[in-house]
Amino acid sequence: MNATLQVGTTLLLIFVGAAVMARPIAALDSDRPSRLKKVEAFFLRMIGDKPDHEMNYRRYFGAVIALNVVGFLFVYGLQRLQHLLPLNPSNLPAVEPGVAMNTAISFLTNTNWQAYGGETTMSLLSQMAALTTQNFVSGATGIAVLFALARGFTRQRSGTLGNFHVDLLRGLFVLFPLAVVMAVLLVLDGVPQTLTSSVTAHLIQGGEQVIAMGPVASQVAIKQLGSNGGGFFNVNSAHPLENPTPFTNLLELSALIMITASTCLVWGRLVKDRAHGRALLITMTVLLVPAIIAIVVSESAGNPVLTAIGVDSSLLGNMEGKELRFGSTQSGLWAAVTTAASNGSVNSMHDSFSPLGGAVGMIMMLIGEVSFGGVGSGLYGLLMFVVVAVFITGLMVGRTPELLGKKIEAAEMKAAAIAILAPSACVLVGLGLACVVPEGAASVANPGAHGFSEMLYSFASTANNNGSAFAGLTVNGPFFATANGVCMWVARFFVIGAVLALASSLAKKASVPTSSATLPTRGPLFVTVVAGTVLLVGALTFVPALALGPVADHFELRAAAAATVKP
Repeated sequence: MNATLQVGTTLLLIFVGAAVMARPIAALDSDRPSRLKKVEAFFLRMIGDKPDHEMNYRRYFGAVIALNVVGFLFVYGLQRLQHLLPLNPSNLPAVEPGVAMNTAISFLTNTNWQAYGGETTMSLLSQMAALTTQNFVSGATGIAVLFALARGFTRQRSGTLGNFHVDLLRGLFVLFPLAVVMAVLLVLDGVPQTLTSSVTAHLIQGGEQVIAMGPVASQVAIKQLGSNGGGFFNVNSAHPLENPTPFTNLLELSALIMITASTCLVWGRLVKDRAHGRALLITMTVLLVPAIIAIVVSESAGNPVLTAIGVDSSLLGNMEGKELRFGSTQSGLWAAVTTAASNGSVNSMHDSFSPLGGAVGMIMMLIGEVSFGGVGSGLYGLLMFVVVAVFITGLMVGRTPELLGKKIEAAEMKAAAIAILAPSACVLVGLGLACVVPEGAASVANPGAHGFSEMLYSFASTANNNGSAFAGLTVNGPFFATANGVCMWVARFFVIGAVLALASSLAKKASVPTSSATLPTRGPLFVTVVAGTVLLVGALTFVPALALGPVADHFELRAAAAATVKP
């Protein structure tokens, strides 16, 4: 009952917050207050652009790439020069080139994969000016692309998708005020926000302990709201200064998917079909809730090897790698939500989860981060599966499929296929190389199926822009730094390019009236078909890898428990 109450309270808070935010976010596309229009005009003048300057597909996508190239150079350069720059009170050296490259790609792709310990690697300036800033920009980019996709469905015979720079600012208008409010709430409950890099604690039994500090609250706020996930500290939201209380845990957990949930309702408003938006939200929830139940039940059951030697884990469950103040329920709930949300922040060690508990987290990433996925990116990723589902149902009745009044034809299917298959190809190709390249095998600390699971989780996380990780895998060497960097880049920008290409193709078409053969974009049938498509594509792609990794690991653990002699 306690677990049900905790899960129910979290989901209720998320959905209420999503409903409250939907209307003002949707209004940013057309009904912005004059004050925001003046802010837009000011920033656009600085870069030589105008609010009414429309962009076609190539210029819109080019603007996305240009911004992120500049962001990459800025973040990389700041890390490499941090030892010469101010706000480095701990005198940390320059970040090693491979790690700096990997980190720059990670934060601009909204992945926040961290092959470093934040408090021992990054100066305060790097944490604030590079990483926190990029958290805002990458989240706003996802929102901008979603706005562009909506115009693809609502415009007719148009060659343009809007202005990326305007859409980016609108994304920042969503993220910035929410991050300020959340940062204040975190500070009030004990999360530090200071330019002091450390404090010294005098221990009762003598001696001293140096405790890392810094501008933590501001980074935690946007890492959660922007579905980024990169923590200030090495252990992320398991750290008592990054997530000190049950209230901060609930706040950070709810922020993981609140904006993404609201984008479904925003989408309904943008395409003038609110029931369709609600159906998309229900689809995401239908995919998420079983994952929550599976992880919480698996972690509550405890470790069978410990049970075999007489350890009673019925009260606390599997507590290895978990904070006692959160327990197995809150840790399992966070693990399910963060792997579903393309966030990657953690309040426990996923490598210490049971094999099946860890497998659920992998599955939530491997199905494409569409439940709920990142800010903006989760919804446009799910809409690619909607296109495939509509196309399949159209073939069943022998009619050209339609979605929101637009014909789905060859061009749209090619774009959707690229968006869905590019991350999957990164996972499988990267995993295959890791198994045969000497450095890949040497980077695994654990033998057998669990070591394979660690490599699978690594590529599932980076190729779907999640960022969480299993431990036991050394990822800061040349092979994994490069391979994961390529996966993060491809998964982000190949998908964005495909989404914008699909939007451009749709915008050029005229709307067609619905017919009796059109799949309704609302109701139980639509939810079932879309969720089934997501699961079917994921199963056909990744079942063999899952069988070699977490499934085999589960049976190895059971065999070890059976062979254990109770004292």
